[in-house]
Amino acid sequence: MYEAFYNFKEKPFSLLPDSDFLYLGDRHQEALSLLEYGLIQGASIVLITGEIGCGKTTLVRHLIKNQDLDMIVGNITNTHQSFGELLKWVMLAFDLEFRDRDKVELYRDLMEFLRAKYHQGKRVTLIIDEAQNLSMEGLEELRMLSNINVDKEQMLQIILVGQPELREVLRKAELRQLAQRVGVDYFLDAMNPKEAFEYIRHRVEIAGGNPELFDLEAIREIYLHSNGVPRLINTICDTALVYGYAEQAKTITGKLIEEVIRDKSQGHILPLHNDAAMPAAVTSDSPVHISIG
Repeated sequence: MYEAFYNFKEKPFSLLPDSDFLYLGDRHQEALSLLEYGLIQGASIVLITGEIGCGKTTLVRHLIKNQDLDMIVGNITNTHQSFGELLKWVMLAFDLEFRDRDKVELYRDLMEFLRAKYHQGKRVTLIIDEAQNLSMEGLEELRMLSNINVDKEQMLQIILVGQPELREVLRKAELRQLAQRVGVDYFLDAMNPKEAFEYIRHRVEIAGGNPELFDLEAIREIYLHSNGVPRLINTICDTALVYGYAEQAKTITGKLIEEVIRDKSQGHILPLHNDAAMPAAVTSDSPVHISIG
């Protein structure tokens, strides 16, 4: 709708994870460096957690996309307990047959697959998204998979991506063996004001638009009501572009963002924040605070 009006080649604030739009602020760069270290050093399990919408999945996709071609990656996103046995989902993630096989046969077939890839010089990585939804049985299966190794080399690396409660689950006494196999652990926090400022301009520029499309007051309002969470920033910005197009506004202003926030707040669905919840330094009336950190 608004792409042509703002000279975009694509939507800059899609809610779908897209590693092409990844902005590496201090937090995301630190997380990426640790993830890369974990893969290179052969960590059995790499753990990345963070609040909903902080960019965990996008970061992992960027990591995998920029790794060498000798890596075979399997993704599991359906982790709810009602979806069944984890081992079958692991087989499906690597396009291995799992129908009409019991657990022993599944484990044997997976081992044969991993050994074959290991001897071909290929690394196999399993990514489990929304891992906080795994059952205790699923986590125990995961522990067994993390035991797989040949001559001190890890045949299967596991990346667990989840919300903060995953960390609490892994602290349980019955899961201490699994927790001890976590070689790299990082908590991805929301963006600070400076990062949010750069993030918005980065995404606009990547999409082909004018990086100054959102003025400073608009960015300040966006940060105040998103608390620096990328997914909420994207939601506010995308809606603002629709409103801006409707008003034929060449610049997205703070006043327009206030209109978006007012309309969004009436639905009581989007978990927006308000000034009262912000630290004093963030709620300063000066938008310059956000632009230069």
